[in-house]
Amino acid sequence: MPKKETSGKTLRVTWVRSSIGYTKEQKATVKALGLRRLHQTVEHKDTPALRGMLNKIIHMLKIEE
Repeated sequence: MPKKETSGKTLRVTWVRSSIGYTKEQKATVKALGLRRLHQTVEHKDTPALRGMLNKIIHMLKIEE
């Protein structure tokens, strides 16, 4: 039986602060989110895994529902 999605929510994630001076793991998280340059915005489905990634680099991002 396939899992039901709880909601069709999406989050708009904008990269607003440079990753220079932060750890390799934080830089990798920015890249994994699909962000390539500052002030770029991407949309992702709201999932627990995504929320965990965002919490790791919340200081570099602007997040809108």
